[in-house]
Amino acid sequence: MSFGLTNAPAFFMYMMNSVFMNELDKFVVVFIDDILIYSKNEEEHREHLRIVLTRLVEHKLYAKFSKCAFWLKEVSFLGHILSEKGPLIPKKVESVLNWKQPESVTEIRSFLGLAGYYRRFIKDFSKTAKPMTSLTKKNAKYTWSPNCEEAFKSLKRSLTTAPALAQPDVAKPFDVYCDASGNGLGRVLMQEGRVVAYASRQLRKHEANYPTHDLELASVVHALKIWRHYLLGNTCHIYTDHKSLKYILTQPELNMRQRRWLELIKDYDLEIHYHPWQG
Repeated sequence: MSFGLTNAPAFFMYMMNSVFMNELDKFVVVFIDDILIYSKNEEEHREHLRIVLTRLVEHKLYAKFSKCAFWLKEVSFLGHILSEKGPLIPKKVESVLNWKQPESVTEIRSFLGLAGYYRRFIKDFSKTAKPMTSLTKKNAKYTWSPNCEEAFKSLKRSLTTAPALAQPDVAKPFDVYCDASGNGLGRVLMQEGRVVAYASRQLRKHEANYPTHDLELASVVHALKIWRHYLLGNTCHIYTDHKSLKYILTQPELNMRQRRWLELIKDYDLEIHYHPWQG
């Protein structure tokens, strides 16, 4: 359902979040003047609708009936098409799939900018895109190699098969799987065995000189920063294939970089586990 109020959107969103404080992220999502109600089955949805409409009546809030839709099996919300079968491909993604081979740096940046909007759905996005992003560097010679073509096709394939990510429950612990290599940093945020989000980025110039221990720790720190809104104040388990990181919280000898990162890590309720990668 959508409200007609257009002025002061920040205040209105704050007010709506207050109205649905107990229902948010359980079966209600609010964005400015839009309310999305989601349920597992019809019986549950009927009860959720009753709760939401009752809240609106209690706070004397009114929605225009012509802007409301009920009992939908598919809905467009914030650029995504959501259905009972999972996320569908919106027009924004269709334009990526029909994108022709880039013929200049500008066209590469345009493609990656659009595809990058969905990077949280795609595992190792930065690693996959590296052959293309390398062409955007200063003084790089523009040569569209077979690696670039494979990266281009792989990203388009990934956008059509991106998995449905789990809706996080901030009342439950999170699992974070971290990995670092000479190409970049990769992280996966999970909860109860389901993927919540992916994140990856390429190494910066100075990071290429980091020892393995610091590189693996950098991956952990970056995960804590980008998912701070999920992890801070919650229990999280960090999994890494670098065994010595298990002892970083009690390690007596630390360099200045590690000391700085440790101050950030101490803000979180976390445990670091050794998890050797398979394959």
